[in-house]
Amino acid sequence: MKTKILEINPKRIDLAKIKTAAEEIKKGNLVAFPTETVYGLGADALNEKAVAKIFQAKGRPFNDPLIVHIADIKELYRLSKQVPSVALRLVKAFWPGPLTLVLKKSELVSDIITAGLDTVAIRMPADNIALSLIREAQTPIVAPSANLFGRTSPTTAQHVADDLDGKIEMIIDGGKTKVGVESTVLDITAKPVQVLRAGGISVEKLKEVIGQVKISKELEEGFRSPGMLNSHYSPQARLILVEEKGESQVEEVRQLASEYKAKGFKVGIMAKEENQNKYNGFEVKVIGKGTELEICAANLFAILRSFDKEGFEIIIAEGLEEQGLGLAIMERLRKAAACK
Repeated sequence: MKTKILEINPKRIDLAKIKTAAEEIKKGNLVAFPTETVYGLGADALNEKAVAKIFQAKGRPFNDPLIVHIADIKELYRLSKQVPSVALRLVKAFWPGPLTLVLKKSELVSDIITAGLDTVAIRMPADNIALSLIREAQTPIVAPSANLFGRTSPTTAQHVADDLDGKIEMIIDGGKTKVGVESTVLDITAKPVQVLRAGGISVEKLKEVIGQVKISKELEEGFRSPGMLNSHYSPQARLILVEEKGESQVEEVRQLASEYKAKGFKVGIMAKEENQNKYNGFEVKVIGKGTELEICAANLFAILRSFDKEGFEIIIAEGLEEQGLGLAIMERLRKAAACK
């Protein structure tokens, strides 16, 4: 098929274009669209055949549940059996935004979305294009990241096209996404509530609103969280993550890069801005300052994709502090490093 690309300015929404995209959703087709986190691959959540197309286009296994995106709080009550008070406090604090809540699902939600589980993951994105599309389609929209399964998530429309051109009906180009990593996934059915995936809302911010929050140590167990299978976030190159701190980190990165370069590999280094001049003789891409984790998160996937596009075989990545968005970044880097 031919994939149509629609350019839409998120600051000045063209409703005619939104209606065109919404018609594709209503027909049971697939539309990739920007959210504040990454680009999502959207289908009508109430149309099982449409949802099945997502798994086919991405090559995604059916045991990996999907997130349902909504534009109206009323949908939360339609899609879940019960909405506890803790969920409402989180909704008030963080929606629209990069927080996904896992709740007991209602009969309206198909097993194909939840991988047969009795829970459903729901979020309200903080992106004008995404919200306009959901409203115009007049249905909740399921939307995993708009990439081939196992690839790094897309933060631009070009990233989507690189993976899915010819496999889906439409891509909405709304520019680069702001957050750059996926939403935080929080299991409200657990006591205390449990972070299943670190993401755009930090654990520190969650604790400010609801107090105790547990971080899951077994994020893949039962695939309870969407998008957390081990092969996620992986570049085509082999990624090696160096978690040491300070100068010992720099020394380890330099040593590894030298070893692989001597063996004939094309080696790239993903470094913090403050360290970029410490790797003379190597190809370096800067993720951002180590103290500016929001910028690092926004740049992460784009940098990994650029290494692939330029044919690098080995990526040596500096680890970051695990605070704020640093936890989400490190979670993705560890998974990417575990894939090769």
